[in-house]
Amino acid sequence: MATKRPDGIYPYIGTTIWGERLADAVENTCMDLEVVPPPRLAITEGLATALPDTEIKNLVATQRGRKVLKPSAYRLVQAGADQVLLLMCDVHGAAVAPWHLNDRTVPAWSPPVPEANQRVEDLVAAEVALQEAQKAAKSAEQEKEACRRAPGDESYTAQALAAATQKHQDAVRHLNELEDKCQVLLAALGNRRPRPVVRSAEEEGEPKAALVLAEQPYGVAVHLQRYAAESLERAGRTRGYDLVESLVDAGQLSKGMNVLQQWQITNSDGTGSKLWRLAAVTGNNRALARLDVFRVRPEHLVTGMPQSLVPLPKEKAEPGLLLLSLREVLNRVSARLNEAGAKPETELTDPSLRAGKIATVSAEIVIGCSRPTALEHVLRTLNVNDHLRGIQPYDEDARLIALFATLVDSYARESLLASALAEAFPNARDADLLDLVGVRDALTANGPLDPLEPLVPAGEVVSPVVLRDIAVRAITALVFPGIPPEAAQKSNARTVRNTGRFWPIVRGTLQEPAWSQIRAKTAEARTRLWSAAVAQLFLHRGNILSALGFFGTSETREGAGQDPRPLKELFLGAEAGDATAWAALVQRMAPVLIHAPQPFITPGQGSEAGDGRKGVRRSPSSALGALTLAYTQNNVPGISRALLLAFAKAVLEHPDASQPPEAQDGTPLVCYGEQHWSEKDRTPITAGMVITPDIEGRPTGYVADKAWFDETFPVELGRLAPSGGDVGTSTGAGNSAGAGAGSTSREEAPVDPRDQLAALRQQLPARVELVEGSYQRAVDSAHTLMTDFEEARRLRAQLGEDPLSADQRIEWMEKLSKARDAARASVTSLDQVETLILQI
Repeated sequence: MATKRPDGIYPYIGTTIWGERLADAVENTCMDLEVVPPPRLAITEGLATALPDTEIKNLVATQRGRKVLKPSAYRLVQAGADQVLLLMCDVHGAAVAPWHLNDRTVPAWSPPVPEANQRVEDLVAAEVALQEAQKAAKSAEQEKEACRRAPGDESYTAQALAAATQKHQDAVRHLNELEDKCQVLLAALGNRRPRPVVRSAEEEGEPKAALVLAEQPYGVAVHLQRYAAESLERAGRTRGYDLVESLVDAGQLSKGMNVLQQWQITNSDGTGSKLWRLAAVTGNNRALARLDVFRVRPEHLVTGMPQSLVPLPKEKAEPGLLLLSLREVLNRVSARLNEAGAKPETELTDPSLRAGKIATVSAEIVIGCSRPTALEHVLRTLNVNDHLRGIQPYDEDARLIALFATLVDSYARESLLASALAEAFPNARDADLLDLVGVRDALTANGPLDPLEPLVPAGEVVSPVVLRDIAVRAITALVFPGIPPEAAQKSNARTVRNTGRFWPIVRGTLQEPAWSQIRAKTAEARTRLWSAAVAQLFLHRGNILSALGFFGTSETREGAGQDPRPLKELFLGAEAGDATAWAALVQRMAPVLIHAPQPFITPGQGSEAGDGRKGVRRSPSSALGALTLAYTQNNVPGISRALLLAFAKAVLEHPDASQPPEAQDGTPLVCYGEQHWSEKDRTPITAGMVITPDIEGRPTGYVADKAWFDETFPVELGRLAPSGGDVGTSTGAGNSAGAGAGSTSREEAPVDPRDQLAALRQQLPARVELVEGSYQRAVDSAHTLMTDFEEARRLRAQLGEDPLSADQRIEWMEKLSKARDAARASVTSLDQVETLILQI
């Protein structure tokens, strides 16, 4: 028997017939405006089920026998080169879920790597086991108390008490083990969660104007949705007023933009569900606050509402039943609130009275776009622009990340992104084949790093380490672009410095002063932006202030001046004794030293007034300078080039480790600075930590931490660096290389010939490999040159063009003759080397 729904201010959702009519109207209107609509199922299950029964009637009109949207119900927005069609309507106040891609909570998410996703599943399982263990421990404690208070002193009573006590101790021990396991998993995740990945929805193989979330287990989906809500609440605590009470008192005063998104949930029994919901692109805080007023949890909205939370009158509650239909959920919520609001004894704190002014809210919903594959990027850009222009408090890290995304978009809008990257990577294998959309997502940590593969130099093996290094170098090139060299002045007349094509883009996006007015304050602000952008690439996110001092005014004005050599060549150069290669390698290591599970470089700390008051002063530039100079200083105890190279290799590879490190002898590892701590106070050993190398470069039984780093590379070592400019150390290759190469003393003791021979025997293999790589590149260049000349000859013969002038041909032949003579001379040198190899 059907139950009549209570009357009241909270709306009820219309029937499926009107949902089909709305879908017809949206599709026909999109066809008329030449934009792509969402999937039909998204409209009927995600949009129509969020609108009151009378709202669809106000949106749809009949024109020439076909359903269309009324002209007053939609507007077309131009977002750069793309168009977005927005439906303006009133939706149920509890129908919109917060969007996890909100730019205000970007620092709370880590890159979406497979290892992190698996760790989230392990964390969810551990949390479920922890909840069961807490219940078991509480039950065992109650049982022990009952036995303790039992009357009598018989022997069986004492035995029961002993058994209950032992059971409680075992339960507490198991509980502590699970708590430690959860802490280890959280530490392995960097106390963050991997950002959920969305893609464009498809219908019959064609992309549509909606988003689809990657498939998730039910427990993971609930966990991530709760984490997103907690992160959003934490970011909104800086607000100067209570948003929930503002909505209760005045309602929602501005519209929010929403997009249709599908959550794909897999249950433990193998069944699954695909739920379409509205997600708030802008106004995430308002969407979450409205759900708070309605007392609806966001995870229930997107994974299924437990029937026991919204039962109908005289309906038996079924604890395991989930309501998946949004229409049924909202109708039950409205019925419950209308029934409670009609009772005179209802208190003022009841949602039926508090949610009155947000029973329905005005919203703009994306129902079409010109390029569905770029919809996520367009919506994220609109969200960033909305926040950057707003007056609400903005977390510094999130603001800087949003600014960097705007900077990359500025390069792309001016069609200079590919040119800037090609100039920064002169040895790239296929810089002209870049997927710029994928590159943008990779640099902003919204996608994998694979689109950066064309920037990898020829001959370099593609790996996560290499791609991350390419990403950091690309971010550095975009934030600190180089400018053309200053031309020689021919007169005393005032000239304007040519800043090139890229620097004006940075200045316009970041709203900086003129090039001639750049000072240390501008350099510090630009360094913060660089540090926040680089931090997105790492699972463990350190303090972005740890990079202060890496760049100075010279890099901000002239460009970073990065060493173009790939990592493999830098390692070989450092192994061969090249101090400039080691200095450049240290600069490549700098971001990894900051964003490690045990960070080696932290923000400036200590006291300049006295070491005894707050400890030894250690700035980030001091730590980097000490590591750079350790390569050329021969009188530092406990440091060798084998140790340095082993440490550098381990540090650069640590972000990709999927398992915790293990000692060779099987003994438990411990952080170097915690070796004298009690076992319960020690930091858990997690994936990504680095084992300290000994003087021979072999792994030891300790994990490297800042205590080991500061002891091995002390402050005094960094003070040997020549001071110059307003910044102690710079990531520019020229500055660091100069510091490393010119740091040896003129009064050094003569080198023992035996030591010199041993050093040469260690360096010569790397030098041979470097020469081999150089010759291979020369052979490839000569072959490419021959191929190009052959193609030019063929085209000239085919087109019947006139030959080149004699002067031009003679000039080219003279240059090639010099190159051929140099190659012949080098062959003679190589023949002599082959002879000498037999004599050492």
